[in-house]
Amino acid sequence: MSYWLYILRCGDGTLYTGITTDVERRLETHRSGKGAKYTRGRGPLELVYREACADRSAALRRELEVKALSREEKLALIERGGT
Repeated sequence: MSYWLYILRCGDGTLYTGITTDVERRLETHRSGKGAKYTRGRGPLELVYREACADRSAALRRELEVKALSREEKLALIERGGT
């Protein structure tokens, strides 16, 4: 099972970072209001970045790294793109 780090742009312009094994399913969960409390009421939500991780442990470490970045650094990461 592969894990993904993902970043969503919320309707208010803020960025939300999370991990999942299925990005599309998780995005739909967020959009339905059953995802993270942070994303509820902040739609529309747009997937702006995703990055493959080797396993859950690597995904959690990467999530902490990305969450520690400044907004400008996150935007630069998004600009460089991820697959």
